[in-house]
Amino acid sequence: MTDDMTSVGGGSRPEAGVSALKGRTGARAPAETRGKTTIADGVVAKIAGMAAREVPGVYSLGAGMARALGAVRERVPGGAGGAVTRGVKVEVGERQAAVDLDVVVEYGVSIVDVAGGVRTSVISALERMTGLEVVEVNIAVDDVHLPEEEEQAEPDEGRVK
Repeated sequence: MTDDMTSVGGGSRPEAGVSALKGRTGARAPAETRGKTTIADGVVAKIAGMAAREVPGVYSLGAGMARALGAVRERVPGGAGGAVTRGVKVEVGERQAAVDLDVVVEYGVSIVDVAGGVRTSVISALERMTGLEVVEVNIAVDDVHLPEEEEQAEPDEGRVK
């Protein structure tokens, strides 16, 4: 009835979008292992998005259309909720997770180094915070952010006061 290691729950997932981590049971099991912990896919996506954005050289996440729609959504009051997970797709199983990221890098940085840094950051954050094994982090570099792109966008914002 009691396992000697923390294990992941039964045969099937309790519901779509949730990972179930189940510990040992019984009066002699340590308190921290009694019961079941579920982790929603959205939680894994948020952690991955935050970890990817912390890497130097990452300008933003999301492919062109997703970034455009996200920018519009952020201007609407209360619409910025999905900004953290924009450009992040996850698959979460009972014990493992896989992550797909759409990344925009800064001009002049090594894309290979940024991709390696993103993988390291995402894997360490997810494994530390969720206990899930990250089997892969796929990165699609969709764009390079040029410094003059910001300068061109600024005059439109301050046109009317």
